[in-house]
Amino acid sequence: MSNTAQQRRTGRIARHRRVRKKIHGTAARPRLAVFRSNKHLSLQLIDDDAGRTLVSASTTESTLRGEGGGATVAAAGRLGKALADRAKAAGVTQVVFDRGGFLYHGRIAAAAAAAREAGLEF
Repeated sequence: MSNTAQQRRTGRIARHRRVRKKIHGTAARPRLAVFRSNKHLSLQLIDDDAGRTLVSASTTESTLRGEGGGATVAAAGRLGKALADRAKAAGVTQVVFDRGGFLYHGRIAAAAAAAREAGLEF
């Protein structure tokens, strides 16, 4: 890993730790955690009290891979809607958003907006 890439990764991890000091998911209001890689996006609803994932969705899933690549804003929108549908099926309507140290822009913002439109409350 190059020095620049290492510095970016270290900075993101530091931002994520800073955000996680303030955010905590419960069973009633789980944490919506976002992870973005160069090729894919992953969303999870996490109950931090029990230490378990309630619902997850990723662009690596065969059902969500269909139209286009996983590294697009359109794919993030489809993913946010899919996660919201799964969350409602699991009985979750309110979440706490954890951007994971990533800038709230592009794919991250698109996934959050699609989840909101599909019925999740942030």
